[in-house]
Amino acid sequence: MSDQTASSPSSQDVRREESPERLARPLIRLAKASGISTSYIDQLGTYVEIRDEVLVSVLAALGVDASSDDAIEASLETSHRASCDQLVPPTVVVFSGAATRVPVHAATAAPELSLTLENGEAYDGDLNALLIKDADADPAIPHAYTLTMPGNLPAGYHTLHVADGNRSADATVLCAPARIPVPEPVAQHHRWGWMTQMYSVRSKESWGVGDYGDLRELLHDAGKQGADFMLINPIHAGTPIPPIEPSPYLPESRRFLNVTYIRPQQIEEYAELDPDARAQVDALHDSVKAANDNPDPLDLNASWTAKRKALWVIYQHGRSAERQAAFDAFVKAAGPDLDAFAAWCVAFEVWGAPWEEDKNPWFSTLNRDSPEVAELVREHQDLFDFQRWLQWIADEQVAQAQAAAKDAGMALGLMQDMAVGVHAYGVDVWWNPERFAVGSVTVGCPPDFYNQQGQDWGQPPFNPRYLERTGYRVYREMVHNVFAHAGAVRIDHVLGLFRLWWIPKGEGAKGGAYVTYNYRAMLAVLSIEASRVGGMVIGEDLGTVPAYVSQVLADHGVLGTVVEWFARVNNSPTAGDPYADPSTYRKYALASVTTHDLPPTAGYLEFEHVKLREELHLLSEPVEEFQKAASAERDAMLKLLVDGGWLDADAAQDVPAHEQEIVEAMHRMLLNAPSLLLQAALVDGTGEHHTQNQPGTSTEYCNWRVPLHDADGNLVHTDEVFKNPRVLSLAAVMRGE
Repeated sequence: MSDQTASSPSSQDVRREESPERLARPLIRLAKASGISTSYIDQLGTYVEIRDEVLVSVLAALGVDASSDDAIEASLETSHRASCDQLVPPTVVVFSGAATRVPVHAATAAPELSLTLENGEAYDGDLNALLIKDADADPAIPHAYTLTMPGNLPAGYHTLHVADGNRSADATVLCAPARIPVPEPVAQHHRWGWMTQMYSVRSKESWGVGDYGDLRELLHDAGKQGADFMLINPIHAGTPIPPIEPSPYLPESRRFLNVTYIRPQQIEEYAELDPDARAQVDALHDSVKAANDNPDPLDLNASWTAKRKALWVIYQHGRSAERQAAFDAFVKAAGPDLDAFAAWCVAFEVWGAPWEEDKNPWFSTLNRDSPEVAELVREHQDLFDFQRWLQWIADEQVAQAQAAAKDAGMALGLMQDMAVGVHAYGVDVWWNPERFAVGSVTVGCPPDFYNQQGQDWGQPPFNPRYLERTGYRVYREMVHNVFAHAGAVRIDHVLGLFRLWWIPKGEGAKGGAYVTYNYRAMLAVLSIEASRVGGMVIGEDLGTVPAYVSQVLADHGVLGTVVEWFARVNNSPTAGDPYADPSTYRKYALASVTTHDLPPTAGYLEFEHVKLREELHLLSEPVEEFQKAASAERDAMLKLLVDGGWLDADAAQDVPAHEQEIVEAMHRMLLNAPSLLLQAALVDGTGEHHTQNQPGTSTEYCNWRVPLHDADGNLVHTDEVFKNPRVLSLAAVMRGE
């Protein structure tokens, strides 16, 4: 095998695709047959080829041996034989109004077909009449047919049965609406809402960190000011005890909720506590409530340590028969996954953090079938049940927040954010490792203009082969649960539906390769689940994203993402190029001025991103060059604002003195966009300057722990947010006043 090392962008030629010689190489053919892209075009339009070593490692993560020339030839033959021998694909995607053809590779001349609908009823049509002999099939297939799926199937998850002599196989049929319908209130005219990191906004009732009670109040107050949605950080499940992972984008499980955001005083049983128990809970609250007025980074661990003790007191109090029945119903509906999560939590608490392998290597040596795990649950049944109870309470409080949003008149209410993946030591990986490509690869993204060193998020990717084999059940359950208490779902890094950047261990973020996924299957799931609740789906399609991705999303009714700071004429990412007028933005999009991976707009205008990246040594070029590019970027934005009549020329000459005026001008300009949803950041309302998250860092910066401040550096509490004159002024701008 030869080394096909890609040269640096500065020395790349003008090619846009691989040469015939490269495409003929066995390793390249094997990689492509396995769903691995062997080259890509980066955000600057540079053609990049993936190195051989990377391809070999990524193939190994998929269970494909490419360790030698002989192994590659054997793997190619195995892949071809498996394709020929497959009776029917395990997952079939059907979109209404589009013909779907399914290959059936039989050993006999008369395979038998039947279809069971999601509700258990048998499809009464004649499938065999839709089966046609395939005259152009591979000669290695004895009897090749093409089944045209019937066009009158209801939306849902159905099962196609195929019997062929001594063989039989079932295929999951994902039958979905071709497009996610736009809810009527949004179809009437574009709607606007807020984006916020809910943990950053606290009240006197909080425990040092914003919680579901604060969220309920924020949603209610925002709705009264005319907002129709509020996008929050992901609220996926974290660790049961400290240390708490600050990043909401690195959860332990996306199937369940983050219980550290529970507000104990909001639990029904809190009001029923006896005086001693009530005093215990109140004393624990008193021990941390002073942190609500602390302007320093949040202490997540102190907050949860006190709150968890209080929740244990409330849990031990017990419940009425009616409430116990509701809890039992929740446990039954959640199924085995809830028990798996609770067992992992108990193991974490009793045996220690799973990444502390030197103390007790339970994560790597035990699994769901280990007798030690069953014994652990039996010995700690109280902790096991406590974890299930916490999930029930969190589910109740998120539901209450969404109810408050709808009661306040919001068209959508809560917009939940779905993270890309899960922690490598989380319950999903431990209990169901077969779902992931674990151990040898992690997910990230290649270098782009805003992250010049690329990013490694440290998360194991879903195994696309597992998803196909199982009809995307794990993805279906996850999407269903997120939509349970949300009017809209934002998918972080929506490119992950199409392809993910797999990074082999030791290669660094630049040394990865894209692995393709069946985006049609996942879009079908999103379409089914969103349509059932009248919800919307937004995909974060920023960065190195091929143009076709945004078009496919729009075709299926999934909104893309447009950010003013990134929106250049002709989609050019080069700083200093003209900014696009918002009138040219996509209709099927969530349009905003900024994103959580940038400083608030006030800070961005004053080059907080330049100062922070220099301080953290994140630049791959001299700071003077980055500052020059940032200045050109700001100048280009100010020029657009002035030329469009949204900002006076005098204000553009003195940015610090006219900070609020410029921020509001950028939002006023946003109203010119045809996009269905428009979004303002709460930090832009208060005038905050501090960055919430600096990509490319973990412990180097206080990511995801910055409390909400105003322009003068003062804390802004929950009940003060929508009394703040600057917030009210920006809300008026968003209302078009």
